Amino acid sequence: MLKYSFTAVCITILLSCSTTSEPQRGFTTETAKQLEAEGWQQVPGILSRIKPPQFPASTFNIKDFGAEGDSITNDLPAIMKAIDACSKAGGGKVLIPAGQYFIKGPIHLESNINLHIQEGARIFFSQQPKDYLPAVKVRWEGTVCYNYSPLIYGYQLKNIAITGKGMIDGAAREWSMEWRKVQKPDKDRLRQMGNDTIPEVQRVFAEGFLDLDGDGQDDGYGDGQQHYLRPTLIELYECENILLEDFSIKESPFWTVHPVFSKNITVRNLTIYGAVLNDDGVDPDSCEDVLIEGCEIQTRDDAISIKAGRDQDAWNRPGSKNIVVRNNRLLSGANALCIGSEMSGGVSHVFAENNYIANGQHALNFKCNLDRGGQVEKVYLRNTEIESCGKAMFIFRMDYHGYRGNHFPTKFNDFYVSGIRCKNVEQKPFKIVGVQDQFITRVYLNDITIDKAGEESQFEYADDLVFSSVTINGKPIQYEPN
Repeated sequence: MLKYSFTAVCITILLSCSTTSEPQRGFTTETAKQLEAEGWQQVPGILSRIKPPQFPASTFNIKDFGAEGDSITNDLPAIMKAIDACSKAGGGKVLIPAGQYFIKGPIHLESNINLHIQEGARIFFSQQPKDYLPAVKVRWEGTVCYNYSPLIYGYQLKNIAITGKGMIDGAAREWSMEWRKVQKPDKDRLRQMGNDTIPEVQRVFAEGFLDLDGDGQDDGYGDGQQHYLRPTLIELYECENILLEDFSIKESPFWTVHPVFSKNITVRNLTIYGAVLNDDGVDPDSCEDVLIEGCEIQTRDDAISIKAGRDQDAWNRPGSKNIVVRNNRLLSGANALCIGSEMSGGVSHVFAENNYIANGQHALNFKCNLDRGGQVEKVYLRNTEIESCGKAMFIFRMDYHGYRGNHFPTKFNDFYVSGIRCKNVEQKPFKIVGVQDQFITRVYLNDITIDKAGEESQFEYADDLVFSSVTINGKPIQYEPN
């Protein structure tokens, strides 16, 4: 255990939190600065690969396919007819003009489609679970299974977009609250399936019926029972070349924007409102080449959480890498910017800059538990303004809830954090806690000012922490072992 003391000048500290592991003395202020600079030099190359899709000029107005927009008529058939016609014509824009559109079931996208929700348009969804059948392949809290369709879903598509300044309303506040109360048996069952690497086709939830061959008969793995795993609002599974831009979105039954196993993703200028727990704003999950910028996210749960699957089910699947998060306003009630807790496939090369964080329990949170395994590395954070947080401003933790009793500690290494301004932390400024047989290593904390903090920081099982110009409560800090 360590405690901090104050000194009259800012100094750099090399820190080891246990005698069971020798620190790598080569990780100095100078080497940390060099590695940080080399990391940020990779961003232009990443951004050069992230190119929004382009679409033909053709426009298909859903009004021409029978949509009413009167808030009563089920306008899903008209939307799907417009999507089908647009797809057969080679792609283009499916226009949802101003109006109130009731959607009784999921919207399934096609390749080369830009679903454009015009300013003044609102689409809102049914709260009847049976409307989201048949079951489709999803990743639910990090484990692949067959479940109710997401409200907007794409599977193995290329060149897709949702744009426009309209509103997508999941209308799922009540649904989500009630299902959350009864989901635990299904959640436990799915996690055990992932732990045991049960074949995906046998992981059947929703109403316990799966017909992949289209013969109208269950394929033999369903149990015919009602299950309670809530669907996400937007899930794009194994897709490439994605643009999500300008619209507002609220009241998801579960995670709000959830790309999975997807590449070349731009999420720009979204406004996301939440209501209940598990309403995460944007969760790129085992995705590559992702830009999230200019969004305002006001969720009950995590604002942005970078994920890569859960436990054994993710170990042989792709991870997440090359993700840029910039110029966002994160107003979550829980955590602002996270990696995890589902990160077992690995996360690397994450770059976050010029973000504003208003409140919540944790500002910058890197979380897992001892079931997860995997590695999180090469994370670069800079120029972040934080108003306040309740528990910790900057936290690593290996004891996140949901632990199943395994021992596969995650490796966290190479985090570079500079230019943080925080007005208030009610509890701990820093909480960096590894485990005895897997230290957190190589963390550079530079040019960080915390105006007010209520408690001392906590450091356990961490090597090669470098502090440079870190000030708390108006005083530069130095950490010393007992």
